[in-house]
Amino acid sequence: MDLVLWRHAEAKEWEPGCDDLARPLVSKGHKQAARMAAWLDRQLPASARVYCSPAVRTVQTAEALDRPFHIKPVLAPDASPMALRELVNWPSVGGTTLVVGHQPTLGQVVAQLMGLHEGECAIKKGAVWWLRYRVRNGVGQTVLVTVQSPDMV
Repeated sequence: MDLVLWRHAEAKEWEPGCDDLARPLVSKGHKQAARMAAWLDRQLPASARVYCSPAVRTVQTAEALDRPFHIKPVLAPDASPMALRELVNWPSVGGTTLVVGHQPTLGQVVAQLMGLHEGECAIKKGAVWWLRYRVRNGVGQTVLVTVQSPDMV
């Protein structure tokens, strides 16, 4: 199984009294999302499943990919890493799944799957972390396939 974690691109800053789920991408964020989406479109198989948080900024990020996606409330900001892993059925399901979501959840999932001592990895806005589960000599392992930033693609 391949799990691709895409943090939403740069969004409007949160302000007191503001609905966090309603924050849209800023101009820079739209450009970041478009760059990453172009790279992802070349890399992802046509059969990839795409899940997205209900937050406006993640929906706008996912829309840049121009593929069908499913909005999942369990991916909202401050979602639990376990909820994400259960949603994608890690590592049981084959194929590729892309999740467009938030920090710290995405970074916590990376840390758990990679067996890191820290509680989470820092994931830059708009960046993609691509993980793969494989079995070698009867032992399951998670491999980091690539990390891509919108500044580098």
